[in-house]
Amino acid sequence: MNAVVFLVPVAVGLAAVFVILFLKAVKDGQFDDLDDPPRRILKD
Repeated sequence: MNAVVFLVPVAVGLAAVFVILFLKAVKDGQFDDLDDPPRRILKD
């Protein structure tokens, strides 16, 4: 029981860190598609 009391908050904290880092990466444009727009210009 003592392990659960310790591990659950640690797991929730790690999940929160990963969510914050993911949202920061999305906000900074990490997942923007940079290859497709130049190719679309050439296809026209």
